[in-house]
Formats: sequence, structure tokens, C-alpha cells
Amino acid sequence: MSDFVIDWGREGRTGVPEAVLCASKSVAQVEAILKEAAMAGRRLLFTRLEPAAFEALAPECRAMLDYDSLSRTAWCGALPPAGAARDGIGIVAAGTSDLPVAREAARTLEFLGFSAPVVADVGVAGLWRLMRRLEEIRGWRVVIATAGMEGALFSVLAGLVDSPVIAVPTSVGYGVAAGGTAALHTALASCAPGVLAVNIDNGFGAAAAAAKMLNKM
Repeated sequence: MSDFVIDWGREGRTGVPEAVLCASKSVAQVEAILKEAAMAGRRLLFTRLEPAAFEALAPECRAMLDYDSLSRTAWCGALPPAGAARDGIGIVAAGTSDLPVAREAARTLEFLGFSAPVVADVGVAGLWRLMRRLEEIRGWRVVIATAGMEGALFSVLAGLVDSPVIAVPTSVGYGVAAGGTAALHTALASCAPGVLAVNIDNGFGAAAAAAKMLNKM
């Protein structure tokens, strides 16, 4: 008997299919899960798959995966047909250091059938960069914002757009901002209405929430 059970019915119950968190799994476990998905002919998303762990997979397993090292995500199986992706969700990254988390959200949304553009390097330290892209951001129905340091981007965005803002605090920072705690506190304490917060570095969770919002709209 295998030491894992893939919840193939999760998408029918919740609208979001199961994803495999690879951070705590051995290479052998990831390979076994991937082979089970392939045998069942099912699509499956893998998160937190480090480049070293991906390279350690058997060649036939690596060949099954669409892998992105920046976001540490991979999937097996085909995506929805080209042109079928839904829009309405966009991602804003305060700095280029936040891109791994932003990219995790974008890749998750791509797996879920959404087209999610990323607007990067528009943090509040250079507010003019955000204002230059504001009309584009205002066109999205849900905004995912990723920011580390003090996380000021969350409140600024929520004060400028009429869409819900899903704040993803990132572990980018040092001193009192180390680990993302300061950005998380900013998101939770925001005085701008319409800010929702997920856990630190949880691009996957933000994407799942955004997809659920649009699926119910």
C-alpha cells in the first residue's frame, strides 16, 4: 500500500483540485505520486518542488512535467486548450524579489484555466511606477498583491481599485521585516477596506481564493 492517497474528488467538492506540496516529500514519493497521476490520466499540480529535487527525479519523470524553477511549480497533464483561459485576475509584485511568489500564483492560475498577467516592480518606494500601470490593474476583477518588507502596497492598492485585493506577504526583508511577519501584520491591520490576507509566501493559496471568487461571480 502506498503512503499517500490522492484526493481526486477535491475539485468536484471545492472547485480547486488537489495540489502536491513537495517540500516535505522525498524524491521517491514525488515520483510515485507522479506515476499514479500518469496511470490515471489525471492532471496534477506540484508546488515547492526545488530545482535540486526536480533534477533528482528520474529522467522519465522529469519528462512528464512542465517545470518552472522560479516558482518551484510543476504540473503533469495538458492545460486547457489555447484561447480557452479565462481572464479577470491579475497579480502585482512590489519588487522583483517578490516574483517567485507572484509566479507561483500565476502558474497556479494557469493550471486552473485562468490567464493572470503579472505587473512587477511597482512597490511604493517608486509610487509613480504603480500609477503608470493603474488603469490596467483597475480592469481586473480580483487583484493578487505580493509584497515583502513593510507590505505597504496592500493598503495603497486597496485605496485605488474597486476590486478585492488578496494580500500575499512575502518573506522578503531583513531586520524587523525578516520572514514576512511585518508585511503580514500590515495586511491584517490595513485601514483600506477590501484587503484579504493569506499566509506568508502562499501564492498558491491566493490563486485558489481568486479562482473561487471568479467561479462564483
